[in-house]
Amino acid sequence: MTPIRHNHSDADPVLDAARDCVLAVGVRRTTLTDVARRAGVSRMTIYRRWPDVRSLVGDLMTREWVAVAEGAMPPADDPRPVRERLVDGLVAGAAAFRAHPLFHKILDVDPELLLPYVLDRRGASQEALLELLAAALDLGHTDGSVRPGHLQRQARSLLLVVQSFTLSLRTMTDETDPELSEAAFLDELRTLLERTLSP
Repeated sequence: MTPIRHNHSDADPVLDAARDCVLAVGVRRTTLTDVARRAGVSRMTIYRRWPDVRSLVGDLMTREWVAVAEGAMPPADDPRPVRERLVDGLVAGAAAFRAHPLFHKILDVDPELLLPYVLDRRGASQEALLELLAAALDLGHTDGSVRPGHLQRQARSLLLVVQSFTLSLRTMTDETDPELSEAAFLDELRTLLERTLSP
């Protein structure tokens, strides 16, 4: 499974500065002036690319989330069947998202920022993740390790499942009970994915 690369520069100083600002004070208290100062560029440089903080943070989230997803997928030379690699990547991705400091900050301080992507519409990062999933599922159909099915429906269903475990897991865990810990639920996610994808 070769990762699909998107046009989100890993070394964009403005996005790096935006990430630092959001980690420091949250999205609502971040201003384009703060980001420009931290990035060492003029405010007009920022305004030429982003009209407001929310659009800038949207691009930041896309860059960070796609990098997390791509980084969680096993390498292309992994000899295992696609289903095994895909399940490993999705479970590792859910864990990596939950450990990501930007995800934590937004969930803790500005959770309303995520609501449109849960309730109303898909964002750029979700579209990129769907592309990644569809490519992997297509390979799984070819090698016979993933049950046949409508490619886009399967990809969207997988994203719905993994997204719910990522966003809502802390509402269900009880770290005083090993059977209800985050690790236990990630094992349950593995079982769900394995069973839904098996031929």
